[in-house]
Amino acid sequence: MRIYSDEIINAICMHMAQRRGVKPTDVEVQLSWEEEYGFTAEVWVNGRSQYIIEANILEAIEQYMYQQYNRRVFRSGIKLDADEQFWADIEE
Repeated sequence: MRIYSDEIINAICMHMAQRRGVKPTDVEVQLSWEEEYGFTAEVWVNGRSQYIIEANILEAIEQYMYQQYNRRVFRSGIKLDADEQFWADIEE
């Protein structure tokens, strides 16, 4: 299965909202990839910015897949990639 940028961002929004006790609509996310740091995301919650690393993104996708698709996936089975947009390949 493959999910694209929009669902990855939704996953991060839902994950961060749950952790911060806010609504998912109160969270903004900007995905990025840099050779030095790999996949990261800048996340804004209530005007405050923080960066999350790939492990946090994978955790958010893992929880999203369970909540939205009722599928138990493991981080080791999620591979992030990017070209003109971001996507995650998820092992069946």
